[in-house]
Amino acid sequence: MTAARSTFRWNGKDLPEELRDVPPGTYAFESIDQLPSLTDEEEAGLSTALASLRAGKGRTLEQVRQTIDAILRR
Repeated sequence: MTAARSTFRWNGKDLPEELRDVPPGTYAFESIDQLPSLTDEEEAGLSTALASLRAGKGRTLEQVRQTIDAILRR
């Protein structure tokens, strides 16, 4: 069983856009006042990743899909 996490704002009345394409299933919602902060390690990782992308070292969506497909075939 896999769990996915999504954060959205809700006005208490209208269905949030983020939920319109959610597949059928059982879901648990929890109200939070403040999102947890990233750790220093997570912040550093994001900074490194962004710097890499800005330097042109990113991969195309097709390259990423090919890599994932190759891993899943193993």
